[in-house]
Amino acid sequence: MNIKGKLLEISDTQQVTNTFQKREFVVEYAENPQYPEYVKFEAIQDKCTLLDAFNVGDEVDVHFNLKGRKWNDPKGGVKYFNSLQAWKIEGASSGNAGTTPPPSAEPSLEEPGWIAENEDDLPF
Repeated sequence: MNIKGKLLEISDTQQVTNTFQKREFVVEYAENPQYPEYVKFEAIQDKCTLLDAFNVGDEVDVHFNLKGRKWNDPKGGVKYFNSLQAWKIEGASSGNAGTTPPPSAEPSLEEPGWIAENEDDLPF
């Protein structure tokens, strides 16, 4: 998946654990300019440096994977989380900078909140 838009915010890299880091950024996506959308993405691990080549206000083309996780809270409830993980960012007009190969299809077990149980129990 990918979208093109204007880079609105870039956060600093956060060291979540000793082995896991992430960096969030926001893109203003204006498929309909009258009603722009503000989409938050995250770059994880070595992909955090992809944003170093860009500045707020740059037009970018973000390639990403849609990720969803299930979490069982200690009170017995179930919560679901979605994230958009960027794996490639290009300048929208130049087609360069920040390119890397796509990630593997297997999710990282080091991501916070990832539940490895019932992996074969997917409904699709």
